[in-house]
Amino acid sequence: MRLHPQVAASLAARPRLTQEHVPADPMAQLRATRAAMEAAVDQECGPPIPLAQVSDVDADGVPCRLYVPVPGAPVLLYLHGGGWTIGSVETVDRLCRRIADRSGCAVLSVDYRLAPEHPWPAPLDDAETAVAWLRRVAPGVDVTRVAVGGDSAGGQLAAVLARRHRDAGTPVAYQVLLYPAIDPSMSSESYREMGDYGLDPTAMALSWAMYLGDEGKSESPDVAPLAADLAGLPPALILTAEYDVLRDEGERYGEALVAAGVPCVVARYLGVNHGWARKLALFDAAGAAADQVAAGLRAALIA
Repeated sequence: MRLHPQVAASLAARPRLTQEHVPADPMAQLRATRAAMEAAVDQECGPPIPLAQVSDVDADGVPCRLYVPVPGAPVLLYLHGGGWTIGSVETVDRLCRRIADRSGCAVLSVDYRLAPEHPWPAPLDDAETAVAWLRRVAPGVDVTRVAVGGDSAGGQLAAVLARRHRDAGTPVAYQVLLYPAIDPSMSSESYREMGDYGLDPTAMALSWAMYLGDEGKSESPDVAPLAADLAGLPPALILTAEYDVLRDEGERYGEALVAAGVPCVVARYLGVNHGWARKLALFDAAGAAADQVAAGLRAALIA
């Protein structure tokens, strides 16, 4: 294994906060982390690609951003990452624009409520509300061709959505999971191998705890996608990172989908770490990942 030089440089450039610069109040620290993540978008993700239509919309109370490259396009409902506690439509704006531009598909990016202020099931409820709004309102897109996707925590939400809509008889056509958080037990080998490359086991355990709160059950299929019957789920594209604690569980989910008869492509990007796919200005591999997602969407929804 060899860490890509672009990733090594990014890790070396991370600010190293001393204890006196860390707010004593955990919520103040979390708010500062959220603000810093958004402030870094231009530097990490580059300039926005112009599209025919980009609009902030209200999906029955859930704020979303809709990207439409051409009228009547099929649509990807996208859920951002950030451990269910940070991130927003802003932090994945450049990624969503590139996917829309390269795929010819619209993207509805969901600004779901965050834990710990709004633990499970609030983020999942917001995602469901956004799906229902999209299918009912159909604002210039083709809602007969819908995919779901997301990165990290958003990948977990997308996987759960795909299964819930299969069960409800309203299936989606495709799912895109970028380094998804699949296993709340955090039992895979990559947690022991890859603990110092941007996302460590302690941070991931805290994210799960804040997301689940008092109500979420780690053994429920609405939390752990591997706990569900996977037969009949929509075809999937799963991208993982070599230097990521979530690597093995994402790949194990792909293997389980294939075993259940679900068409699935799993690609491990070598040399990169967790969260690389949205950082289009830092990593060449981010553009490749966005374009692979776009190609998968075109094949599933347009071809």
